[in-house]
Amino acid sequence: MRARTLLPFIALLGAVTLSAQQPVARQPSAYEELQTFSAVLNHIRVNYMDSVTYTQLVRAAIDGVLHALDPHSRFESHADRDKAAKLERGELAVTGLVLEDADGAASVLAVISKSPADKAGIQPGDRLMLFNDTTVAGLGARALELRLAGDKGSKVRLRFERGPRLEPDTFSVTLQRAYVNVSSVSIERLVDPTTGYVRLEEFGEKAASEVHDALRRLRGQGATQFILDLRRNPGGVVRASVELASEFFPKNTVVFSTRGRKKDVDTTYVTKRDGEFTGAPLIVLVDGGSASAAEALAASLQDHDRALLLGRRTFGKALMQTVFFTPSGDVVWLTIGRVITPSGRFIQRRYRGLRSEEYRAFGGVAGAGEDTLETFHTDHGRPVRGGGGIAPDVELPRPAPVPIWWSAAADSGLDDALADSFALTLPATPAARTAWMNARTEWETRLVNPLLERVRNRFHVAAQPDSMLVARIGRNLALRVAEVRWGPDARDEFLVRNDPDIRAAADYFRRLPELLSGPK
Repeated sequence: MRARTLLPFIALLGAVTLSAQQPVARQPSAYEELQTFSAVLNHIRVNYMDSVTYTQLVRAAIDGVLHALDPHSRFESHADRDKAAKLERGELAVTGLVLEDADGAASVLAVISKSPADKAGIQPGDRLMLFNDTTVAGLGARALELRLAGDKGSKVRLRFERGPRLEPDTFSVTLQRAYVNVSSVSIERLVDPTTGYVRLEEFGEKAASEVHDALRRLRGQGATQFILDLRRNPGGVVRASVELASEFFPKNTVVFSTRGRKKDVDTTYVTKRDGEFTGAPLIVLVDGGSASAAEALAASLQDHDRALLLGRRTFGKALMQTVFFTPSGDVVWLTIGRVITPSGRFIQRRYRGLRSEEYRAFGGVAGAGEDTLETFHTDHGRPVRGGGGIAPDVELPRPAPVPIWWSAAADSGLDDALADSFALTLPATPAARTAWMNARTEWETRLVNPLLERVRNRFHVAAQPDSMLVARIGRNLALRVAEVRWGPDARDEFLVRNDPDIRAAADYFRRLPELLSGPK
């Protein structure tokens, strides 16, 4: 009995021993792997139930390879590149959406200010599902951005998802393509007699010179301290961030470094001149839409204790990419390095081991716990952490989330119709304009309440916003009134006076020396 019981065990032990003595399986050579790949393609082309071409299969394979590397490497066909060049030259009208790929869906990374998409209430994080009643599944974000461009005045119908993937809210909007003047600096104004405000939309080729000129003009109006707004700034030309940093640092200050597998990628970027505004008190606004070059600049200003960062955690995208051309003229945007802040922090969020949806979900929030364990220090010894973007020095409340019914109201024109008709009842006088800038009670009673009543009647929804959402809707409607009644300058004045983040930033200047001094 005992012997029979031991036999299976002895047999198993023998199998294990023999297995341990087996040679390690040989790894296939690159040539053999390519043979396997070619065979699979041929089987699909010959035997698959639907007709497919080698072009379709190879393109899908390229997309799959690049997607397996990181979330931002991508392929762009020669035709798409030609259309992109027209788009960059301003020859095509746009909707104002900046998209990112997110697990098979195109997610809104940013919405250009004053664009059709901005007017329609589309928010960062919304997912594009249908384009003119056709699914966009399988189309990359860049390809969709090019499809969204077209002739001025032409319309496109888009359907979006908002919220959790399993239980999303959906809404549709019709956008009329328009030429959008995307100058890097969109607003420059005095917040108060000594505080200048500059809104930087993106890091275009002329971003540094535009900010320089704006700062000079504000200084000429009496500004001695400045707010630089990088919220919803998706980045752009990396060297523009280095040039802009030169405005605030002495010559030879390290802005950031890049590190890659090849030695020629390892570069330290430093300022080339003494900045004209090295001594001016500076506060920088950031949020979950601040990405890439915007994050690199913000991190450098933080690491050198040059500016106080206010707002919300940045997006967490800081990979260095470059263009490689194929023999056919197509383009591969390939990630070749990582951006490192002066204190040694990685800005890029972790993506290995994460599904694309999980990677996107971390945008603007803390990364994985292990990414933020290591502590770094600024020049003055203040502790900062890496991983998952750049955390501001002062966290500000997040804006009230925009409900679906607000987007539906914007798409139907309810909001503009109400604001425009009310605007015409106001006197077109400077005194009336000044009074409107702070008439919060009137915004709610004359604008928000009538809009809510119309939304409930039209869409049969409860529409019971809390106080924060009421305040946000009131500001949006009152902003439209200001622009319609008194023009674009009144719109910018209204934004600067009533934006909660800008108002909070203005109050922090008196505490800058204390907050940037480091541990006592």
